[in-house]
Amino acid sequence: MHIGQNPESWSSWFQCYGPKLLLCARQWTRSLADAEDVVQEAFVRYWRHQRHLPGEPMALLVTSVRRAALDLGRRDGRRIIREELAVDAAGEPVALFQTSLEEADRRAAIEEALQRIPPEQREVLVLKIWGELTFDQIAAALELSPNTAASRYRYALTALRRELNTADCHG
Repeated sequence: MHIGQNPESWSSWFQCYGPKLLLCARQWTRSLADAEDVVQEAFVRYWRHQRHLPGEPMALLVTSVRRAALDLGRRDGRRIIREELAVDAAGEPVALFQTSLEEADRRAAIEEALQRIPPEQREVLVLKIWGELTFDQIAAALELSPNTAASRYRYALTALRRELNTADCHG
């Protein structure tokens, strides 16, 4: 079965190949739920952005599933490390967000500056920096091209710097 141009064909193709993709995803994920999420993310990305590329669709999808699984693993790994660092030797939680007055002022200035940049730029900046997403992931989430996501990120950084410099000059 080959994916055709018929928009309805994705469901029958997914029913046929989805179990194979899920089996592949299970090799790179920690749970069935994670594998299902990875397959869904990879298939949606493929269907929206890659189905017209030359080559075997299954090979492209397996590559996409693997990348999505590795991305998930990296995100989970960073989260686990943060959680492990959040307890002291006695197992008591450590306050990670204690900040000096100067740090609190800087954080407030950044939050205010973020509100003054265009929403579409702010959205990409937040997803990239605080959400730790790749431009491909941002593009998929916001239904943009990765190049548009990258451009908005660059524009957002420039606008944020400008806003922070303006605030520093007036503060």
